[in-house]
Amino acid sequence: MDSLTQIILGAAVGEAVLGKKVGNRAMLYGAIAGTIPDLDIFSSHFTDTVTALEIHRGFTHSILFSVIFAPIFAWIVTRYEAYKDFKGWAWLFFWAFFTHPLLDAHTTWGTQLFWPLDTRLAFKSIFVIDPLYTLPFLVFLILAMFQKKTSPKRRMYNNIGLIVSSSYLALTLVLKWIAFTKFESALNDQNITYKQIDTRPSPLNTILWSANIETEDAYLLAYYSFFDTQPITFEAYKKDHQLLGDLVKDEKVQRMITISKGWYTILNMDNKLLFNDLRFGLLSMEEGAQNFVFQYEIVRDENGQVQFIEQEKSPRDGKKLMSDLWTRIKGN
Repeated sequence: MDSLTQIILGAAVGEAVLGKKVGNRAMLYGAIAGTIPDLDIFSSHFTDTVTALEIHRGFTHSILFSVIFAPIFAWIVTRYEAYKDFKGWAWLFFWAFFTHPLLDAHTTWGTQLFWPLDTRLAFKSIFVIDPLYTLPFLVFLILAMFQKKTSPKRRMYNNIGLIVSSSYLALTLVLKWIAFTKFESALNDQNITYKQIDTRPSPLNTILWSANIETEDAYLLAYYSFFDTQPITFEAYKKDHQLLGDLVKDEKVQRMITISKGWYTILNMDNKLLFNDLRFGLLSMEEGAQNFVFQYEIVRDENGQVQFIEQEKSPRDGKKLMSDLWTRIKGN
């Protein structure tokens, strides 16, 4: 999830663990702890694109990280804080660390919660930014913040925020199941033979859902809104994996295929060989669009090594997508 949401979650968890003992400092340390796992993004400054993608939401988003670093941070804090309860601080950091990847596990990218096992947990039920999750949570956290640390209202407001946000997160799983059944029924009604379906919410909401469907030689992309009145339509994108040629044997290409979970197409456009990761959709809802959110040019550097260069995104594309999404949310 986005940084603000993780800060709010961490602060609420910190309050739940130690708020009665240290007041707003529990929120402060919880908020700090809630951001620490995302420091893995700095790996992109020191490694190549593929390695950075592998590292992202890996070790720092694992149970092992929470277990190892919670007592370390607790020890550091007890060196200078007046409240010296090591166990209390350790629990605060553990739960702030641990709930961070639990929330991220509901997004499309997911987390390697069980690192070093190469298993990425991704429920794909919530977009990385969802105001319906974040804003009510923030309101109740602020209400709690302005109460005395021993006030029953403080704990009540914080608990309500945790309950409301968690309930919404559970609801997203139900909405995902409903959307999945709609896509499945549409495929059967249209006699489309397919191998697998991958569904996810569109940006900033859980009303409009998108799906990737794998067929023999293509992927079908589709949208479904809970306000739709017309049948779901599917748009085909050829896999064209053969365009990789001998590159398919390259170790870095194989790692990229693994990262994408096999949901990728290859496009030869303007003398560029492009790798499209389908899991995050397109930046346009226009028919035949090819500007995928995560699109990489495959090149060889001066040493002959294969490199993946992420294609730049235009702010204009983002604004156009938001406008198109708003129109599509209202139904087809």
